[in-house]
Amino acid sequence: MTDSLSTQGAPAAPTQWIKPLTVMTLVQIAATGSILALTALAPEVAQSLGIGAHWIGYQISLIYFSGMFASGFAGAVVETLRAERVIRLELAIFVFGLLMLASGQPVLMVLASLLFGIGYGLNNPASSVILHRFTPRRSQSLVFSIKQSGVPLGAVLANVLLPALAVALGAGWRVALVLAALPPALLLLWSLLTDRPEPIQRGAASEGVWRRMLREQKAIHADPRLQTLALLGGLYSALQLIATAFIVVMLVEHGWTLVAAGSVAAASQLMGAIGRVAWGVAADRLGGFHTLALIGLIAGGILFSLYWIAEFPAALQVILLAGLGGVASGWNGVFLAAAARTAPQGKVGANTGALLVYTFIGVIIGPSCFAFIYGMVGDYGLGFTLFSAVGFLGALLSWRQVRAQAA
Repeated sequence: MTDSLSTQGAPAAPTQWIKPLTVMTLVQIAATGSILALTALAPEVAQSLGIGAHWIGYQISLIYFSGMFASGFAGAVVETLRAERVIRLELAIFVFGLLMLASGQPVLMVLASLLFGIGYGLNNPASSVILHRFTPRRSQSLVFSIKQSGVPLGAVLANVLLPALAVALGAGWRVALVLAALPPALLLLWSLLTDRPEPIQRGAASEGVWRRMLREQKAIHADPRLQTLALLGGLYSALQLIATAFIVVMLVEHGWTLVAAGSVAAASQLMGAIGRVAWGVAADRLGGFHTLALIGLIAGGILFSLYWIAEFPAALQVILLAGLGGVASGWNGVFLAAAARTAPQGKVGANTGALLVYTFIGVIIGPSCFAFIYGMVGDYGLGFTLFSAVGFLGALLSWRQVRAQAA
């Protein structure tokens, strides 16, 4: 039995999904690069503005907090404007947001961060509608996972290119941010020239945004499959963020140099990109919940072992942490494909947006919970071991849903 409630018709042409996948992956790269642009330039920006570089943490939290609410009302926006227009709106937000950041005015930079959250919260619901429309069911997990590989690729490009533009080429951080607006601007122009969205559905917004949000959340809590996906989104996003945020500091605590630890973190990110695609292939063969159970089990096992990481040879440490990146970041595409498949007819955007609220919650509270655990135990390895319960719980919830579907 599949993990689907209903689905839209498969495309007539087997390769019809290639163009939308390419465009949506580029949009994802541009979106991730935009929200991480200030992070990549944080030391230069902080010095210019006379503030501490640690303030960048508040900016990221502001983006995700705004994104959580945007995701909640994304269903109404997508149904009203249609997915292609929402993608255009998102790209316009990133263009103007980057220009606002480049102004160096604190008020405009705060407003830009709030706008970034709105754009990022709208991204997945709109792109999921487009990809679900064109992709055969047998390939949806792989296609969604390839699109999600744009997240680490966008992060790598932002962290490599923007500092080079600002420092090595002497352009300055403001010019680097202006140049960072070019990719979303070009994608916006491409959409305006090539896309032909359906007419605006003016009656879709008559119910009211807040009432729609509440109704969509009630629909999640009324269905066991959607409940499980909501919980997995919160758990696995928290797991992904703590794996991303604390690898370097843990290795430095155990004697690694900052440069060497950063290289291991980069390897973990690279494996995250590869893992997203590999897990997408697995999900199209095993099933979404089977794959999500396997991801949680492996991630939990790796995290549990990290209590003893100082006793392992350096090569094994690298293998474990790179493997952690491959599983901790590998769930996203599988999750989004499952969200699309479990949506009622015509409700892919609404279902995806409603479920992603819990993903944003996990992103917001996960690192804080880990920091609290570390404050209690005083050891990053032990903190990871204790946090392995998140992976094992995700595996248990996924497997319980597999058994329920088989019954």
